[in-house]
Amino acid sequence: MDGGETARAEDEREQPGTGVRSVRRAVDILNLLGEDRPVVTLREITEATGLAKTTALRLVQTLEETGLLGSHPAGYTAGPGLWRWAYLARGRWEAPRETRKVMRDLADRLGETVNIFVARDVQRVCVAHEESPHPLRHVVDVGDEQPLWAGASSKVLLRDASDAVLRRVALASPYGEAHTDRLRAGAAETAQRGYAVSSSEFDEGLTAVAVPVTGRSGSVVASLSVSGPSHRFPYEAVERFAAELAAAARLISAQGFSHPLNSGH
Repeated sequence: MDGGETARAEDEREQPGTGVRSVRRAVDILNLLGEDRPVVTLREITEATGLAKTTALRLVQTLEETGLLGSHPAGYTAGPGLWRWAYLARGRWEAPRETRKVMRDLADRLGETVNIFVARDVQRVCVAHEESPHPLRHVVDVGDEQPLWAGASSKVLLRDASDAVLRRVALASPYGEAHTDRLRAGAAETAQRGYAVSSSEFDEGLTAVAVPVTGRSGSVVASLSVSGPSHRFPYEAVERFAAELAAAARLISAQGFSHPLNSGH
């Protein structure tokens, strides 16, 4: 069977739902690209996705034709079409300028990385960040997802969560449904104290302090957090960070923070 016949046979086996599967496969290929891997080879694509070489090649050619991939001497890289999409996404998803200014000022005063997370299903997504000036710092890129079952920001985002949501988050954790009670306790403590603290819950040696950003109804729409190496977060620093974060979060809330991920608030 030659390459064309193999490709047609694979297409036939994909029925029904070929379109959805093909789109997912194309996205899987694009997701292989990143700052640490700006160029990807056909061999890397087939090894990472498990696709047959003929299928991978057809998908790559289609992505090239649409401008989403570009040829490179060493393989394939992001195409010009992605730049247009990135420009559109930035205008839609980027945090408001006034919010980023508050965050920049906060990072300058505290000397640690400042992030804003919003909840999406059982994940939290970083929608804005300002990096610490220290060489050793915690870095979360905009768009990065982290689980809601651990971390200071998760405790904040789950403050108003229903039992059903807490159970779903717990089921997505390594601890299973039994983790629901711990999530509930963490959310209750956060509501009472006004801020949350985590140490090595998600990343070993990392401490974070987070406070809620609220919407017009008073419900939590985002978390504002500061994070860094645990040795730079003694008790006195945590108290000061929490107070600074709370003041900044009140300002951001008063500015009317909103994001497409929580536009229903």
